Amino acid sequence: MNITDVITLLEEKKLITLRSNFEEMHPADIAALFSELIERNFPEASLILLYRVMSKEVAAESFTYMEPSAQETLINSFTDRELSEVLDELYVDDAVDMVEEMPANVVSRILKNADPAMRSQINNLLKYPVDSAGSIMTTEFVYFRTGKTISECFDRIRSVGIMKETVYTCYVTDKRKLVGAVSLLEMLTADPSMLIEDIAESNIITVNTLDDKESVARTLSKYDLHAIPVVDNEDRIVGIVTFDDAIDVIEEENTEDFSKMAAVAPLDESYFKTTVWHHARSRLPWLLFLMLSATLTGFVISKYEDAFEKVAILVTFMPMIMGTAGNSGSQSSTLIIRGMAVDEINLRDFLKVFWKEFRVALICGAVLGVVNGLRIYYFEKAGALIAVTVGLSIVGVVILAKIVGSMLPMLAKKIHLDPAIMATPMISTILDTCSLLIYFSLAVLILHV
Repeated sequence: MNITDVITLLEEKKLITLRSNFEEMHPADIAALFSELIERNFPEASLILLYRVMSKEVAAESFTYMEPSAQETLINSFTDRELSEVLDELYVDDAVDMVEEMPANVVSRILKNADPAMRSQINNLLKYPVDSAGSIMTTEFVYFRTGKTISECFDRIRSVGIMKETVYTCYVTDKRKLVGAVSLLEMLTADPSMLIEDIAESNIITVNTLDDKESVARTLSKYDLHAIPVVDNEDRIVGIVTFDDAIDVIEEENTEDFSKMAAVAPLDESYFKTTVWHHARSRLPWLLFLMLSATLTGFVISKYEDAFEKVAILVTFMPMIMGTAGNSGSQSSTLIIRGMAVDEINLRDFLKVFWKEFRVALICGAVLGVVNGLRIYYFEKAGALIAVTVGLSIVGVVILAKIVGSMLPMLAKKIHLDPAIMATPMISTILDTCSLLIYFSLAVLILHV
């Protein structure tokens, strides 16, 4: 069912048909439909009617997938009872994510209508740093105390499992300390009279509540886990981070890195929901900085004006020299930034990266230098000395560009900056100046201009 069908059925007051269609849709698709209606300035009263057409279960589940703007619009129109029903269906980590996106007056109403247990859990999770494992974990997991039989553990799953985010991996504790983990499959295939700790895996991968959430997401990916337990400083399990939360973290980090690599300040909203003014404001500081940095290039060019006058053809090769430097540097910086993002490259690999990029640069520079030298000599008819000058310049700028492109992101990480800022715009600006210095220095040396 598309948005046109929804509007038509609503206008014709075919609410039973709407309800039936919603029952067959995935909650994520319903949420996307609501977001699109809001973007089209659909009347708020009709939006609320549309929400109330759905069954309580479908409505509550769809709500968890909605954009914060759609959630806020609905919450402002909910009765206290409707809001309580929605909150009852939310997992605590989803409720925390929602609270973090809402204005203060909406947050106050959410907490007022949450049951005391959820309100307490939300408040506890909000105390953790925004980039920590504690901020994205859920406290809704299944655990068993040592000394319980597998049969007794299944009784616990039946009584509390419906309220937990996952039951596929459960945890074993002794005085709240995590001592093991056990999968539902292992429980199903074991003797019901066995003690749960006898089949639990004691070698467990855990994270601390204050660990960086990106590190947690990478750990989940590295070990192919569906969930990872979060423990405090005394090894007491306080929550779990599930793979769906890790995916959200990775998506958020990738979006932020792409923004920085394009020299744009990261935005909180999507492209179309961000105003023109905010787009301009996020881009202008970097553009101003890069523009002013480029004045160094102009200074280098003015310094070698005499060389231009004597050998005018030198000017025609400047764009190629600068472009080759920028492209070479961008290749290296992109690979290094990606390698550091997935923990493939660490700061201790500095010399290994330098040596590898130097050898790559020698090969690339030599091939490009020879090809350009021959092209200039045979096709441009510019003379042997000009061909040698440009060829050697290409070799020099490629070597410099690849070293600079690989080393700057690592240097940025060393001084606690995001390596993504050392991407194409920054690298190109630096290399434009450096490549011209190499080019004109060699021209002066070889051509005696």
